[in-house]
Amino acid sequence: MLDEFKKFAMRGNVVDMAVGIVIGVAFGKIVSSFVKDVLMPPIGKLMGGVDFSNLFINLGDGAYETLAAAQEAGAATINYGVFINTVLDFLIVAFAIFMVVKVMNKMKTEEPAKAPDTKACPQCLSDIPIAAKRCKFCASEVA
Repeated sequence: MLDEFKKFAMRGNVVDMAVGIVIGVAFGKIVSSFVKDVLMPPIGKLMGGVDFSNLFINLGDGAYETLAAAQEAGAATINYGVFINTVLDFLIVAFAIFMVVKVMNKMKTEEPAKAPDTKACPQCLSDIPIAAKRCKFCASEVA
């Protein structure tokens, strides 16, 4: 059983998938940082100095200046600014993965089509070798 698991784990597809997951997680962190630290500040500045990560709706009674203050007080909030950042993260990651897959598909070389090695008998429609002069199934002559 241990040998079977070892063979399974060391097959190329499993190892490739594991490497892809690790790289994907690291790439996700990079994109999250890009959205949070590079993309959203200028967008917020263009929209009048809005900090998207601090946009929330307070469902409680008190008034809070920041999302952190509301969370520290234990107030129920709808954090739509954080949601906007998360949606942008997703869209950028999805687009980047789309572009990588598109480039990979372009780089993939298609194998030439293999020449057929059989043909159909015109009488019985059985598959016979290309060079056959007589069908081995119905004994009819084949051109």
